[in-house]
Amino acid sequence: MSTAAYPESWQRLLDLTGPPSPSMTLASAAPSGGGDLQHTPKPWNDAAGAAHSLRTDTDTAKGSLTSAHAGIDSGTDGLSSVTALKAVLKSWEERLAAVRDECGSLEPKLREVARTMGSTDHAVQSSIAGYADPAPADPKGR
Repeated sequence: MSTAAYPESWQRLLDLTGPPSPSMTLASAAPSGGGDLQHTPKPWNDAAGAAHSLRTDTDTAKGSLTSAHAGIDSGTDGLSSVTALKAVLKSWEERLAAVRDECGSLEPKLREVARTMGSTDHAVQSSIAGYADPAPADPKGR
C-alpha cells in the first residue's frame, strides 16, 4: 500500500492497518436491495412458538404431577417419607409454575421484537431511499 500521496509518517500508519475494508452498508440501504444484513421475523416467531409450547407443556406436567400425588395422605400416617415427598412435590410445583409463568411472559415479548424490527427495517429503508439513488442535479448544478 505504498503511494506518494501521503507523507512517510502517515504512510507507515496506513501500512500498519492493512488493506482497506469494504464499506459497510445496511442491507435496506443498498441501491439494488442487496447487502449482508438481513432481518426476518421467523427466528423471533419460532422462539415465541417454542415459549408457548413450553408454557403449555410445563402447565400440563405440573397438573399431571399434582394429580399423581393426590391421595398420598391416605394410609400413610406416620411415614416420614410422606413429609419429604410433599416437600419435593411443592418444590417441583413451584419450579414448574415459575417456568410456565416466565414462558408466558416471554412469548409476547418475542413476538413484539419481530414486529418492531420489521417496522424499523421498513422505516430505515424509507428514510434513506432518497440517498441511495439521489435525483440528478439540473444542468445549472442546483
